[in-house]
Amino acid sequence: MKIRPVILCGGAGTRLWPNAKKHQAKQFIDFGNWTLLGKTLERVKAHIFDAPIISTNAKYLRQVKQHLKKHKIRKFKIVLEPAKRNTAPAILSTALIKDISNEQPLMFLAADHLIEKVGLFNKAIKKNQKKLTQNNIFIFGIKPKMPSSEFGYFLTKSNKVTRFVEKPKEAKAKQIISKKGYWNSGMFYMRKDSIINNFKKYQPNIYRNCNKAVTKAKYKSNVYYLNKQTFTKATAKSFDYAILEKTKDINAIKLDIPWSDLGSWKEICKMYGRNKRHYYKKKNVFHRPWGSYVNLFNGKEFLIKEIYVKPKGILSLQKHHHRAEHWVVTQGKPKITLNKKYFTMKPDETIFIPLGAIHRIENPYKKPVKIIEAQIGSILKETDIVRFQDVYGRVK
Repeated sequence: MKIRPVILCGGAGTRLWPNAKKHQAKQFIDFGNWTLLGKTLERVKAHIFDAPIISTNAKYLRQVKQHLKKHKIRKFKIVLEPAKRNTAPAILSTALIKDISNEQPLMFLAADHLIEKVGLFNKAIKKNQKKLTQNNIFIFGIKPKMPSSEFGYFLTKSNKVTRFVEKPKEAKAKQIISKKGYWNSGMFYMRKDSIINNFKKYQPNIYRNCNKAVTKAKYKSNVYYLNKQTFTKATAKSFDYAILEKTKDINAIKLDIPWSDLGSWKEICKMYGRNKRHYYKKKNVFHRPWGSYVNLFNGKEFLIKEIYVKPKGILSLQKHHHRAEHWVVTQGKPKITLNKKYFTMKPDETIFIPLGAIHRIENPYKKPVKIIEAQIGSILKETDIVRFQDVYGRVK
């Protein structure tokens, strides 16, 4: 039996645009002729998978259909949520649609994850298919590359999950990694009957209301329109809180592959840094007295650039009216001024420069400094620089 991939595509992406009235959902952002949803749809074309099911809402229906058409996926089902109820009702509702048999293996994927070494990932899915039962759940762990407070973790004893840790502080994350903890990727793998059995046991309210919402759903052109009256009665809970923290029958599939949910500008900057050869164009390199910069990608209300500060180079003390900035240091030890603070940064460290903050980068050392910068705002032009001091005489 082939595995049915279910793509959860309801996220709003507010973490990336905290102050924007209209923000782009992360899974639809064009990062350079590709989107995270597009990458996910390409992954589920592998021979181990059956036709995908996409769980989303009315707001995203048009974009989801455009993506399916662009990626030439003709066989699919869409389950449309009438209201946001987090991942537990979303997972259960997709599993309950009638054309899925009881023993069907279901692979739940987030629409906004970037996974590399897809062959290893698919191999692990196929390898564990025979281990699925009517009660167990498999979750995917990613071997951490560094301690991070942006991800949840889990601990195991011979591949049985013993404990979850929700987004710990960095010091705690180091301890968890020393105990061979893994990042919790938020991808789940189980049979339909296991989903039903677990929800009946631990979340009867969610089961009852989602079951009614699916039974009363209208079906048209491959889309299930869940019944609003009953779906909104289902308790809003994440799958982690609703099921994973209650059941004891959880197994880990541990992976050592490049993975990111691109959930922060730091992660996005690092992704562009890793792949800059794909984005580099000589015509986008600009030379300045302190060094140079290259515009890697100009997106919708964001711009990614790499800044090169030569030894002894000093940028002007400046601020911006229309943009905020996120910096990730990739080389060297820049000295940073941020309002009245003055400090040194090291490679892999990150900083946020709020709108209107007075700031400066200096390189007092003999080795060059490189920084990947994400500019976020409505106007992303060099004209939006107000200079206060400049060693190269550029203050008017």
